[in-house]
Amino acid sequence: MNRPQEKPALGKKYSVLLADDDPIVREVVRTKLSGSREFEVIGEASDGKSTVEQVEKLHPDVLLLDLLMPNLPGIDALQELSARNAKAHTIVFSASVGPQQIVQALQLGARGILSKKSIAQLESAIRCVLEGKYWVEGREEASVAKLLAGLSASIGVEAKPRNFGLTTREIGVITLVTEGCSNREIAARLNITEDTVKRHLTNIFDKVGMSTRLELALFALKNRLASTRGA
Repeated sequence: MNRPQEKPALGKKYSVLLADDDPIVREVVRTKLSGSREFEVIGEASDGKSTVEQVEKLHPDVLLLDLLMPNLPGIDALQELSARNAKAHTIVFSASVGPQQIVQALQLGARGILSKKSIAQLESAIRCVLEGKYWVEGREEASVAKLLAGLSASIGVEAKPRNFGLTTREIGVITLVTEGCSNREIAARLNITEDTVKRHLTNIFDKVGMSTRLELALFALKNRLASTRGA
């Protein structure tokens, strides 16, 4: 999970990579950031495959990522970057992003969701994610659990929450999975071993009938299983 970004050396700026297949969008963003004292565009990518290549080559502080790109869709590029443990603070920058896409992007390590209609908020969003917080729908949030809980209303929650036979500890594990924590991070947060985390996840998947962490996160939000207070 991304930590707050250290300030660049005196005289330098935070680096930004633009990933969008529309050259007009890239020009608009580049122009907006050109006068910034804090940020500079160091590269551009017009498809998902080149986005992954440019991130690994240039190591930007921030990646502005469109989801609808050729060769490799943005969400798949984000998944690949997550698997490679890329350090860029990613802001999904798209015309329209639904609640499930937001959850999926956050699960894969994105720190912000910004509509192209809200480009005036671009620098605020970048500052927010560089500080280690989240930016979604025009606001910043320090707790991803609270952020995801707010999205559950858009996904459609059950009127009467059920616990599906889950224990308190399993609910805690689900909460951290929903926040996008790895097994190692969950183990550290709950002071248990990674093997114990794996056993909990196996039991959880059996009880709720899910098979992936993303499915579990969406299921947890829909059924209000994740605690907003953390585990």
